[in-house]
Amino acid sequence: MRSDVSNGRAPVREHDPAPHDPLPAPDWGEMLQLLSPDGTRHPDPVYDPWVEDVDDDALLALYEDMVVSRRFDVEAVALQRQGQLGLWPPLLGQEAAQIGSARTLRPDDFVFTSYRENGVAYCRGASPVDLVRVWRGNALAGWDPRAIGMATPQVMIGAQTLHATGYALGCVRDGVDSVAVAYFGDGATSKGDVHEAMVFAATFAAPVVFFCQNNQWAISEPVGLQAHRPLADRAPGYGIPSVRVDGNDVLAVMAATRVALDRARRGEGPTFVEAVTYRMGPHTTSDDPTRYADPEVRAQWAAKDPIVRVEQHLHARGALSEERTQEVKEKAEAFAMQMREATYGMTAPEPLTVFDHVLVEPSAELERQRSQYAAYLAMFGGEG
Repeated sequence: MRSDVSNGRAPVREHDPAPHDPLPAPDWGEMLQLLSPDGTRHPDPVYDPWVEDVDDDALLALYEDMVVSRRFDVEAVALQRQGQLGLWPPLLGQEAAQIGSARTLRPDDFVFTSYRENGVAYCRGASPVDLVRVWRGNALAGWDPRAIGMATPQVMIGAQTLHATGYALGCVRDGVDSVAVAYFGDGATSKGDVHEAMVFAATFAAPVVFFCQNNQWAISEPVGLQAHRPLADRAPGYGIPSVRVDGNDVLAVMAATRVALDRARRGEGPTFVEAVTYRMGPHTTSDDPTRYADPEVRAQWAAKDPIVRVEQHLHARGALSEERTQEVKEKAEAFAMQMREATYGMTAPEPLTVFDHVLVEPSAELERQRSQYAAYLAMFGGEG
């Protein structure tokens, strides 16, 4: 069931299942949903006020963001398959969770993510080349974190939650109402870093939003194996209110995130948002999900597609014309082609630049390593 929000506070979920019950298949009645898979709008007296400004034009903009994100994600997978990228972590199926949350943020908020949140990076202003630099092996970071308000993606599972909590406490000390947002997957909730971050955030009322994209798989491990209760139930044990939301419903995700941000800005501390979605592709392009994922379950989730439901809703309202659909498609194609051209146009960095920006101040050890690597390259006629 979903507990209501009062006074603008995100709900604390209350469940009392029998001990050791396995996590059941997602029950759409047990999470916040404003747009059903067939595009029907469900009124909600508690959450509707948080998205009352999302008119047809605003929803069209969210739809465009999701279409663009899906298109460049598919393009990046193709680039990897063609040997142009070393790796790519697909976000297919998670567009609503990423776009709905990212578009609620202010420019002065700061985002800390794992490696899959390329839809979030797009919303924060990352360019096509920014998204592929790291995956082509041409840079240690794809973008300047200060320029777009988003840290370098964290590959160490869950570590970004600690970074977000520390940043949030810095916002408090600076006297600003900016918020830090930490994105992570369901598998990360089994990592100590995430729990340490929640303890610290709750203790000091840090203005941080813990945004969990529960895509059902921690690589090949199903969420039901590591969690016998909904993941949103973990946070209240630390004194953090939580909400479970249909992660394929862009409108519900936006509403829940806005509630969490509002709490943080008013000094009421952290919130945990569990966006229940499904990873339609592999964990990364080095993974084969056909070895562990049930195709029937995948088909069930395909019927809950985040983009299709918005299309159906907009069509029912007469708000999505053929001309507008074509414009969105053309923008998505243009972004994807810019990504492809940027990938092919990248030049390899000079080998010794790998030592640049490792430390603020150079050290004798770092200089020794640079010298040894230069000597090694010289054996093959390489130049530093």
